[in-house]
Formats: sequence, structure tokens, C-alpha cells
Amino acid sequence: MPEKYDKRKLTQSAAVARLYYEDNLGQTEIARDMGISRPTVSRLLKLAREAGVVKIEISNPLVDTANLSEQLSEKFKCKILVVPNNFNGELTAIKGVGAYAAQYLTQLVKPHDIIGLGWGQTIHMVTSQLEKHSVPDVSVVQLKGGVNINNEETYADESVTELANALDASAHFLPLPPFFDNKLTKEIVEQDRFIENTLKLGRKANIAIFSVGTVRKDALLFQLGYFNNAQKQALQQDAVGDIVSRFIDSNGEIVSRELNDRTVGIELADLKTKAHSVLIASGILKAPTVYAVIKAGYANEFILDQAIAQELLTYQ
Repeated sequence: MPEKYDKRKLTQSAAVARLYYEDNLGQTEIARDMGISRPTVSRLLKLAREAGVVKIEISNPLVDTANLSEQLSEKFKCKILVVPNNFNGELTAIKGVGAYAAQYLTQLVKPHDIIGLGWGQTIHMVTSQLEKHSVPDVSVVQLKGGVNINNEETYADESVTELANALDASAHFLPLPPFFDNKLTKEIVEQDRFIENTLKLGRKANIAIFSVGTVRKDALLFQLGYFNNAQKQALQQDAVGDIVSRFIDSNGEIVSRELNDRTVGIELADLKTKAHSVLIASGILKAPTVYAVIKAGYANEFILDQAIAQELLTYQ
């Protein structure tokens, strides 16, 4: 350790760097979690680079990632694509994964496809990096409700709009919360003709693009205002994360039928019917949820960063 740097500051900068570069948290989230200011987070990240705690290098590990993709695809009997570090010159894994997935999606979509889309930061990283590529008669439909009480940014509408604009496709939104307070309210709302048709279009989609979440205290679904502390603690005890807002355990099973009955959007069983059910994820903390999805067979194609891929190698 360089003598000119304070040990306490270096330790703190390493913790901040890990959250930023490995866990893909934003500077505001890190500041909130660590109880420090956002400018302090920025200074600590700068210190991490200057002191060599973080070393950014542009490399070309295509052979390594190709081999890793092959190993994982063979191991889990599905298509797993591992994104090289610094892909497309991006300095964060989540941006590189987004750029890679955007290129993959552009090549995947064909005329008359219906694309079901999740939401969240990872999905927005994909749709915001799409280049214009007009494809005839394509529809884009939101797969799950995204309206929230606390005005947290879910990128639900933005992602549908960005994808539809890039492909010259029609856009279909689901202007509902991810969860209703009770099952009856949900069932009544879903009888509305507009809502019913949107949900049917999501089930009909031949392509589904989505990510997974965790049950960390800063998980996006925990920030939307729908769960009290007791409910969060119960989910943290029983679930490894969520997929299309449905919380699952390590085997991919729903952890709360009562909550699942109040959840708005595509059912997990419907994901298995897609010709292309594509899960996109970045950040090693999502590895347990990704593994649960693999075990349950909800996705048949995966686009993952190297951290998750390496972790999956350790799973039996």
C-alpha cells in the first residue's frame, strides 16, 4: 500500500469501488447505503483509481469469454453468452452488458415479432444503446406493471419507447403498479379491455427480454413503496430475488402465493413458452437469482457479465 495514502481512506475507497464497479450501484445509492455524501463517493472513486485499488484496462478477452460461454452452456444445457470486460470500451460491466445485448437484440428481431420487455436499470442500459434498425410489423409490449408510489426511476415507459423507436415498432404500455393491495382489485382491473389486451399481447410475445433482482435492502422493488419492513424481511429470508417482479427461492419456486396473486404482469410459466426468453444480468450479487432461473427453466438464453459467469461455474 502506498505510504502517501491514508489507510482508512483506502479501505473506504475499496468498499466504494466494489459497490460501483462490481455491484453496479450508482453513486447516489452508494452514498445512501454508506451514510456519506455523493461528492465523497466521487472523491473515493477517484482515490481508488489513483492509488491503484482500481485498475482499468482495455483488453480483448474474447477467447476467455468464448470458452466461458461454452463451458456454461454445456453445463446448464442452455444458451449462455458471456460479455467481455470493457466491451465496446465501456468502463462498467452493466454498460458493457447493455451494449452487447443491444447488438444481440438487433440481430435477433425479425418482421412480425412481438417483444415483451421488462424494466429496470439493466434493461434501460440495453434500450438506451440501441441503434436505429427498422423492422416491419414489430410490437413491443411491457411485461409487468411499473408505476410506483415513491416515484423511483424504473425506466418502464422509457425502455418500451426507446425499443419501439429504434425498431419503428408499435409500443404497448401497462400503466399499472407492480403489485395491488389485494387480489380482487387486481382481478377487477385486469378485466378492463385495454389492460386485458396488453396482458394477452405479453403472453403472445415470442421474444421476452428481462433481468432479475436481488433481495438486498436497496433492491429496486423494495424502494417502490409497496412493502413494509416486515414484508421485506420475510422476502429476504425466503427469496433469492425476483424475476418480472415475482419473488423466487433458490429452486425458482414462488415464495409467496399471496403476493404472487397480487403481482401484475406475465406469469413465470409464460416465460417458458417463448422462442427467445432472454435474461440479461450484471453484478455478482444477482448470480443466485440467475442460477434459480436456470434451474427452473424460465429463460433459454442468457447474457451475463464475467463476474456472474465465473460465479456460476462454482454452482453444482
